[in-house]
Amino acid sequence: MASIFTKIVKGEIPSYKVAEDENYYAFLDINPLAKGHTLVIPKKEVDYIFDLDDETYKGLFDFTKKVAEAVEKSVDCIRLGMVVYGLDVPHVHIHLIPLKGVGNELNFSNPKVKLSDDEFREIASAIGSEFNKTLLEEDGKI
Repeated sequence: MASIFTKIVKGEIPSYKVAEDENYYAFLDINPLAKGHTLVIPKKEVDYIFDLDDETYKGLFDFTKKVAEAVEKSVDCIRLGMVVYGLDVPHVHIHLIPLKGVGNELNFSNPKVKLSDDEFREIASAIGSEFNKTLLEEDGKI
């Protein structure tokens, strides 16, 4: 049975997509710990990160770095936290969580941030725009 993330990648379940290529997909967490909390996944459904083949593992981190740069440019934070927790959904996923200070911001039992649909769309659009700028810069088109 396909994971919820595979269904998101296939468009069977809606998401607030921020970035995508042929192998990876990034979208906003709908129960965020902070504004801009983003999930990055391989499109290939694998339950445990260390079960990924080397190429997919390295590619996931390369893609995640680009997404992280876009999040940092789009959301007010001093740094991003990165967590590979992965027990709640049997599909590899990396959490990118904007941090505003030293504290308990990466505690998944903390209350979640409540955002409207418009706020989610605005954040996703901002991150996606920054991600696309990065790709264009890499290609020498800007």
